[in-house]
Amino acid sequence: MNLRGAQATRFFTTPDPTTAGALIYGGDAMRVALKRQELIANLAGPTADEEMRLTRMSGAEAKADPTAVTDALKAVGFFPGPRVVFVDSVTEVQAAPVIAALADWAAGDAALVVTGGALKKTSKLRKAFEGHAKSVAVGLYDDPMSREEIEAAIAAEGLTLDADARRDIDALALALDPGDFRQTLTKLALYAGGETVGCEAVGLMAPATIDAETDEVIAAAADGRAGAIGPLMQRLGGQGVAAVTLVIFATRHFQQLHAAAVGGGVGNLRPPVFGPRRDAMDRQVRAWGAARLETALALLMETDLTLRSASRAPALAVMERALIRLAMMART
Repeated sequence: MNLRGAQATRFFTTPDPTTAGALIYGGDAMRVALKRQELIANLAGPTADEEMRLTRMSGAEAKADPTAVTDALKAVGFFPGPRVVFVDSVTEVQAAPVIAALADWAAGDAALVVTGGALKKTSKLRKAFEGHAKSVAVGLYDDPMSREEIEAAIAAEGLTLDADARRDIDALALALDPGDFRQTLTKLALYAGGETVGCEAVGLMAPATIDAETDEVIAAAADGRAGAIGPLMQRLGGQGVAAVTLVIFATRHFQQLHAAAVGGGVGNLRPPVFGPRRDAMDRQVRAWGAARLETALALLMETDLTLRSASRAPALAVMERALIRLAMMART
């Protein structure tokens, strides 16, 4: 089944516990990551990771061991409760074991959550999830957040807004990507402390533009410029940029590089890349190659898991170490 709009929003917030699985795909890795995080939490609960009811693997790992996804779906957990198998960043060339596992799904198995990039209508992965009686496919695009999504985000933070603040929040939802918007609401909730939020508070908490420096630190890692990463991370940390935001943006960049490496070059990416960024990505694709890019994505996935775990390690330090490791990989 293919879900859109309000129907998709309802599925993410209150998913059917008997669902076989969901494919979440789109060109914006931030949107995809936020939605899969929301879905997994609502399917398996907030303690799924700690209770070993959540299994994670990348598309490359699934391809390397064709039975791994099926085995994970049918495994019996040590703790009671719903189980989820999450397969991240699956491309068409990695889709076969995922499709086979979905076809072999039976009642009582874990739910299968899969993420992908900007998949075409002819995608075998899309067709498998859209055609399965107990699974769904949801495409996420660069459209502004819907009214239902904005309301859900405000409710999740327990915010009470006056009329002027609500107007400003609606404007922010149009201007920011979903990750920055949710981060802004979280900061507002902490600042307000349960009191009604006015437009002055929204103005204070609205983020400054950070995309340029975010792109710069990720480019430094991809180009092998390890020495530039520390100063850039200090500036980003001073601006309040979250480590999770950085790992999602870094994952999106390396996913694009991998897609270009296996798909015939940067010129075949959709949406297309233009100007100096295209030249830089073309150079990075040639320097890395598909195999090392898969290793880089595995490192980023491990970092994402660490950042979202109960680890007490400083989040920005964990992210900085990961970026430096990427930079050192680029130079070997």
